[in-house]
Amino acid sequence: MTLPRSQRALVGALAATCGAGLLGGCVPAHRHPSWTIYPLQRVVPHDGLAVVSQPDGYGLHIWLDTDTRQSGSCKPRWSADAARLFNGNGTAPFSSGLAPREEFFQAVARADVRRALRQQSEALCRQRSPRTSFVWLEPPRKASEIKPEAYPLLEEPDLLSDPNAVLEQEERLLQPAAPTAPAQPGANNG
Repeated sequence: MTLPRSQRALVGALAATCGAGLLGGCVPAHRHPSWTIYPLQRVVPHDGLAVVSQPDGYGLHIWLDTDTRQSGSCKPRWSADAARLFNGNGTAPFSSGLAPREEFFQAVARADVRRALRQQSEALCRQRSPRTSFVWLEPPRKASEIKPEAYPLLEEPDLLSDPNAVLEQEERLLQPAAPTAPAQPGANNG
């Protein structure tokens, strides 16, 4: 029995799709990201989240911080510069260096990652500022959404002196004073 051309094309496409699916299923598990998500403390509880987003246990160690500048509220302060996670599927995960920002944006695009970030951020706010209300802010999902933080104390002119002015002041202090000429007798002083 011969199938019409349109049905043969459909059967061929279906067979190719099934074959690709079977071959893709043959890839060892350690070659796929597990997308395991768990708290990974930096300094205090709830200030870090591990996201295994790469094969072989690599991923992100997202550092969490809080913003309590507005009276009565505590909200997350985001940094898209996550640390590189190593051994994320093992017994002793650790982080070092920086992961690419694009990887951070891919991770926070996932609802399960954002849900874990929200839980940890809220717990960190309760720990740091228990009398304030928690306000959830979504993490940035692309580079254009990153807002640089202004740290006014670091920008005030009286914190750091102008290095050229300091050098000139040092040179004046180190130079011997020029001797003053004694007054001439008989000179008109008045």
